Amino acid sequence: MRHILILGGTTEGRRLAEELAGLPGLRVTSSLAGRVSAPRLPPGEVRVGGFGGAAGLADWLREHRVTTLVDATHPFARVISRNAAQAAAETGVRLLALRRPGWQPVPGDRWHLVDSLEQAADALPALGRRALLTTGRQGLAAFARVEGVHLVARSVEPPDPPLPADLTVLLSRGPFQLQDERAVFREHRIDVLVTKDSGGAATAPKLAVARELAVPVVIVRRPALPDGVPIVPDVAGVLGELGLGCDSVGPVGPE
Repeated sequence: MRHILILGGTTEGRRLAEELAGLPGLRVTSSLAGRVSAPRLPPGEVRVGGFGGAAGLADWLREHRVTTLVDATHPFARVISRNAAQAAAETGVRLLALRRPGWQPVPGDRWHLVDSLEQAADALPALGRRALLTTGRQGLAAFARVEGVHLVARSVEPPDPPLPADLTVLLSRGPFQLQDERAVFREHRIDVLVTKDSGGAATAPKLAVARELAVPVVIVRRPALPDGVPIVPDVAGVLGELGLGCDSVGPVGPE
């Protein structure tokens, strides 16, 4: 029996588990980091928590006879992606990285590309006075030194300190519709947006609103994957790589 381990936590990871669940001859396990207290669980076997680094993941792959490892983590989860590449190389397990394509600018966008949250923080004072941060609760410490800018951070759960002094936290879980994003920009008088290049349609409405309002957007570029890791852009591509085309498992729904 083939055993597929999905390093998940993303929409694509859940969707892949849904497509594979119940297929004969397959065992599917989804692994979640456990950083959210009430995650949306995919179907099939689920484990929560870390593996103990690359060595621990390699041991798990051997013990559970994993035949394919799919890295469907967030594009900015660089540590687990590095561990996955090392563990796959050590064990000979096939590795695929499921990564939705990044965003591409269109006419009207006012993008400022940076390589880190620290660079994003440095860029803010010259761009606006009220910033919406959609970079995740774990990166807020990078903005603690920002002065003269009121920060509005959106997070699924309360962020951990240290936190910026001039901060409003919006506790909410996406995906957000266009009207939702317009309301946030209007209510909080947002004049600059900070985000990571997560890609995908589910998080794109905030970019559309920024374009409508001519608001500048600071976008943190994705970190590169380890050399030699095959990248697949969508669930259908993973199914094809596994020899399980969409015709055999049903259509893959839209984002």
